[in-house]
Amino acid sequence: MPEAATGTLADVVADARARHVTVAGGGHADVTLDEALRIQADAYAPREPVGWKLGLISPAKQEQMGIDEPLYGPIHAEMLHADEVDLSTFIQPRMEPELAVVLAADVAAGTDAHEAAAALGPFFLGVDVLDSIWDGYRFTLPEVVADGLSGGGFVLGERVVDFDRRATLSLHLDGRQVSSGAVADLGAPAERLAWLAERVGGLRAGQVVFLGSPAAAQPAAPGTLEARGPHGSALLARLR
Repeated sequence: MPEAATGTLADVVADARARHVTVAGGGHADVTLDEALRIQADAYAPREPVGWKLGLISPAKQEQMGIDEPLYGPIHAEMLHADEVDLSTFIQPRMEPELAVVLAADVAAGTDAHEAAAALGPFFLGVDVLDSIWDGYRFTLPEVVADGLSGGGFVLGERVVDFDRRATLSLHLDGRQVSSGAVADLGAPAERLAWLAERVGGLRAGQVVFLGSPAAAQPAAPGTLEARGPHGSALLARLR
């Protein structure tokens, strides 16, 4: 049985992360989205993130959570993994395939999509290894935001790929496909960057932005993980 989530939302998140446990979600209805974003930011202050993740990018997921735009969470250096991920360091890991972009230039708050397009650097395949303190990933909107938008770990491919809207992203574990979705569902990257820069006060050259996933997240388990993307591109990682 998960523990009851008692205390302020900030205290609950910090305590569950420190003790590596899940707690029952569904409370904290009095916390606003702005307050949850402040909790998220305070958890890592004053370090600047090395990147950002987008989540709830689909209209269907947004409607389910009662919002009309995506959400975001920070990526810090210790969250980035090479070609091996130790699942024991996560509380309840799930995984989903993504595309990520490394910024070639700064994107100031207030930049429009046309200007943001000039900051688009190379695209790479990626895997978002989600993690959440909320048992069974059952949470309210403020709860998931305060918990870093379930930010656990990220695997970033080494080979540049095309952003081909006609392509599919898929995830395979030990050769078995576990999820897939259309690249087109990610939306327009330049528009996403402009939106994100406005929300976080600007983006920096060299930061990586994981653009969200068009595929449903799946439980992570030990084995060989493969993300496949445009034009036969692939990313391999070992989950242990």
